[in-house]
Amino acid sequence: MLNNIGPMGLLLIAVVVIVLFGRGKVSSLMGEVGKGITAFKRGVSEGKEEIEKEKAEAALDVTPESMDAAPEETAEKDKA
Repeated sequence: MLNNIGPMGLLLIAVVVIVLFGRGKVSSLMGEVGKGITAFKRGVSEGKEEIEKEKAEAALDVTPESMDAAPEETAEKDKA
């Protein structure tokens, strides 16, 4: 349905929107859209940073569980 809209069709739609809503309303709407896109990008980048930080923290803790026990406890287990 929208495959037949060419550059002239888009220009006509833009003119009709400007006439109906006025230039000020359209520019403020585009400003709000820009702010929304910026906030979305910021949220995505913060999410990526948080995931990378969690992965880095998990990579730091590589101590095996068997080494967490005190040496006396492992000696007692070996005797048993």
